[in-house]
Amino acid sequence: MTLVCFLLKASYNRAMSKSLERGILYMKKEPLLQLPILRSCYQDLTKSERRIADYIIENEKNIMEQTISDIAVHTNSSEITVSRFCKKLGFSGLQSLKIALAGEIYTPDESIYQDIHQTDSYEMMAGKIFRNINDGLQDTIKLLDFTAVEKAVEILYKARSIAVYGFGNSATVCHDIETRFLRFGMMVHAYADSHMQVTSASLLTEKDVVIAVSHTGATIELLQSVDIAKENNASVIAITSYVRSPLAKRANIVLHGMGREVRYRSEAVASRLVHFAIADLLYTGISLQDTEKYMSHMNKMRQAIAKRRV
Repeated sequence: MTLVCFLLKASYNRAMSKSLERGILYMKKEPLLQLPILRSCYQDLTKSERRIADYIIENEKNIMEQTISDIAVHTNSSEITVSRFCKKLGFSGLQSLKIALAGEIYTPDESIYQDIHQTDSYEMMAGKIFRNINDGLQDTIKLLDFTAVEKAVEILYKARSIAVYGFGNSATVCHDIETRFLRFGMMVHAYADSHMQVTSASLLTEKDVVIAVSHTGATIELLQSVDIAKENNASVIAITSYVRSPLAKRANIVLHGMGREVRYRSEAVASRLVHFAIADLLYTGISLQDTEKYMSHMNKMRQAIAKRRV
C-alpha cells in the first residue's frame, strides 16, 4: 500500500511539474503571441523557427536594423531557415516581414491586452473586455486576405445552396450565418451535428458552397464533412483562427482572423466574436451585389414580422 501511495505521489509531482513548466512557457511566449502574424501560426513552427520567432519579440527594438545573417547568427540558425521562416508567415522575405512587424509592435505604455482579476470592478471588467475585443478585430484587419473575401462573396452569391458546418462555439457563428443569409432568399442551412453534416456534404455538387467555421481548424468530424464536400466538388470557405490548420489546407478560400488570448477565458471565445465579424463582412458584401433585391427581401421580411408584434 505504501508503494502504491509513493508511486501516486511521484506521478502527481511529475504532472504538477509539467503543468508548471507549461505555465512558465506560456508566460514567456505571451508577449510574442500578441503579434497576430506570429500568434496565428506559432504552433506550426519548427523548433528552429520558434527560436527565430522568440528572438524577434525579445529584440523588437533592434530587429529592424538586422540582416538575415545577423538573425541567423543570434538564433543559431541558417540564413535559409530565416528565409523559410519569413515565407512560412506569408512574406516574400525579411524586408516585407519587417514592414509588417513595424505596424504590430506596441510602445511600452500601450497594453497589449488586459487580463481580468477577481478584484476588478464591473467597470474595469467592461473596459478590459471591450478593449480586448476591439484589439482582436484590429488584428483581424491585418490578417484578412481581402482578395479572398471578394472571391468568397462572389461564389456565395452565385451558389445554388450554402451549407454551414461548425461545432461548439463555432456553431453559434454558423447559426448566425444561416439566420442572416436567409434574408437574401438563399438556400442556406447550418449543421452542428456530425451525422447531419456528413449527410449534407454527400448531397452537394459543384454548384454548392460550404462555409466551415472552426477556431482551431482541427476538429476531426468537421474535416471529414469537408472532405466529403470536396469529393463532390463543392467549394469550401474556411473561417478559422489558424491559417495553417488542417481545415485551412483543405479549403478553397481561407478567411483568417483570431481574438486576443486572455487567461481568464478561452481564446476560442474571443475568436468567436471575430468570426462573427468576418461573417458580417460576407453578409454586407453579398447585400451590395444586388441592393434592389436585398431591400425587397428585407421589406417582405419586416412586413411579415410586423404582423407578429403588438
